[in-house]
Amino acid sequence: MTVLGCVFYDHNIWLVAVAALVCLAGSSATIRLFNRAANTTGLQRAGWHFLTAVAAGSAIWCTHFIAMLAYDPGAPVGFDPVMTIVSLLIAMLGVQLGFILAASGLTRLAPALGGAVVGAAIVAMHYTGMMAYRVQGLVSWDMDYLVASIVLSVVFSALALHLAMRRVSWADKYLATGVLVLAIVSLHFTGMTAFQVSPMLIDGSFSNPSALQALAIAVAGVALVILGAGAASYLIDGSMRAESYEQLRHMAMSDSLTGLPNRASFNDHLDHEIDLAAETGGKVALIGIDLDRFKEINDLHGHGTGDEVLQVLARRMNKLLGEGEFAARLGGDEFAAIYRMQGPAELPNFLSRLETALFKPIRLDDFEVIPGASMGVAIYPDNATDKEALVNNADLAMYRAKADITRAVCFYERSMDEMVRARRNLAGELREALESNQLDVHYQVQTSLTTGEIRGYEALLRWEHPQRGFIPPTEFIPLAEENGLILQMGEWVLRTACARAASWEPPYKVAVNLSPVQFAHTDLPKLVMEVLRETGLAPDRLELELTESTIFADKERSLHMLRQIKELGVNIALDDFGTGYSSLDTLRAFPFDKIKLDRSFMSEVESSPQAKAIIRAVLALGKSLEIPVLAEGIETHGQLALLTTEGCDEAQGYLFGRPAPLQQIVTSGQLTLTGHNVAAQAVVIVRAETVEMNLIARSA
Repeated sequence: MTVLGCVFYDHNIWLVAVAALVCLAGSSATIRLFNRAANTTGLQRAGWHFLTAVAAGSAIWCTHFIAMLAYDPGAPVGFDPVMTIVSLLIAMLGVQLGFILAASGLTRLAPALGGAVVGAAIVAMHYTGMMAYRVQGLVSWDMDYLVASIVLSVVFSALALHLAMRRVSWADKYLATGVLVLAIVSLHFTGMTAFQVSPMLIDGSFSNPSALQALAIAVAGVALVILGAGAASYLIDGSMRAESYEQLRHMAMSDSLTGLPNRASFNDHLDHEIDLAAETGGKVALIGIDLDRFKEINDLHGHGTGDEVLQVLARRMNKLLGEGEFAARLGGDEFAAIYRMQGPAELPNFLSRLETALFKPIRLDDFEVIPGASMGVAIYPDNATDKEALVNNADLAMYRAKADITRAVCFYERSMDEMVRARRNLAGELREALESNQLDVHYQVQTSLTTGEIRGYEALLRWEHPQRGFIPPTEFIPLAEENGLILQMGEWVLRTACARAASWEPPYKVAVNLSPVQFAHTDLPKLVMEVLRETGLAPDRLELELTESTIFADKERSLHMLRQIKELGVNIALDDFGTGYSSLDTLRAFPFDKIKLDRSFMSEVESSPQAKAIIRAVLALGKSLEIPVLAEGIETHGQLALLTTEGCDEAQGYLFGRPAPLQQIVTSGQLTLTGHNVAAQAVVIVRAETVEMNLIARSA
């Protein structure tokens, strides 16, 4: 009896090579598909586990089958078809259970336990396949090799899935592939060493080697097709993931309206350019861009037109960009550009191209707009040594350009920091002034031009600084709006003016200006009602003044609030009339009690026919709408004579009286404080001061 082992592979070594190729390709696809399954959930995980099981089971079974066909026992062989198919099913179902367990995360040992199940499935497939192997001879087994084959398969498979799930380094998946190949190969060849055959030629016939080889090639081909399908699924999914990731990344880093890079992309690019400049000793120019007339475009033509303007400007800027040039939309009408400076002479050319793109007219339907822009330039490292300072300095330069109507581009200068610090200091002092009662309300008389009688007084906030002296409202009111103090100041002025007016004799009206911030951040009708109730002032003696820009911030909401206030009996005056661009529409939408003609027309009325024509038109409009017109800024008798001739109802200005403290007006005899109302006023002032203290406490 001749004992035959694996030496018989020498006759079909090329089939062994095919088996090894199938095993390697299958193991590689299996590990990748398993990783994909482990990183998904739900139905996707189930689908990837199925593909993993098909690929792994096919690779293991085909490796075994091809290697068995390469094995020459020296006797006729055959295969039981039922057991052969059963071995394939065992391979697929067994490894699927193992992979599901390995990816379950039930315990830290789940990958190793799942790998052990895969190893056991490989063992079960191999020895079931050996049961399907029919050879004319006496078969015996070496139990030591048989047990060793089982141990090797289970141990190496457990290690393979442990490495696959660990993913500590990029090499883990390659190690996992190699160990899985080792698990399959060690099982087969060790098991075949345990398999011993003593040929018994019963009928004297031998199997057809050529037919068996052809069958092996067919099996290998089918295996590779199956593995190719699994690999293709993996690659297609990976490509789709990469494409989806790129789409999401583009969405996250791009402005949805204009397609330009957004603020996040801008920050990344600026960081990169600064790092590059630091390494190479180069320079980077940051240009802050703010459109000049974008709000006007929105208000006149609607937000849809505004969006279209932004898109046109974005396309223009994107088209002009070259190497080392970058533009982004930061939000609203705010843009930014980054320029990698090659030489000092090149930056002006880039700024000129930007200016051309931003100032070139845009034709939309039947009208044309010129957006224009203000640009501030700061250079790294000349003006700043880090990104935050660079951005801040570019903003400072941009605000300087916005304030200077003679130039569109402004470069950062160190003095700008001093101006910012001065404004910050003044803002702190304004907060202290509110807390220490440095603020006061002065009153300017409003006079009837028909009778010469006093109609009322406008309450005007004044600030007498202990060291700086008088600070004009045009300086500290915008500062209060920027720093969140305007709400406290506005409420304090309203309460103080109403409380003092409640004691006036005769009972003149008092006019109080409203800030746009009060419309946006407070329940104004409720506040007015509370102030009237607490001060005892009759509603018809209070006149609230507001500008058109206040209404346009949120026209529908503003007009609704004004109607509520008017229902209280309070008068509403439209201030600075004639300087806006929707005045007629505003008058049509809301029945104002008074129109205040802007003082800018008065300064030119004696020398400008156009200003005189505008005044006549406004006065005629007021008469046709039955709305009284008050002219502001009357300083000369010539101005007064013209207004009287044209039929203006009321006037206000230095010619009639400068703003003065209440006590000075009382001393002049223009009004008196009644005894009853003086007492009432004292109570109201105490209440107003209490409210003021509460506001200050809340702000602190």
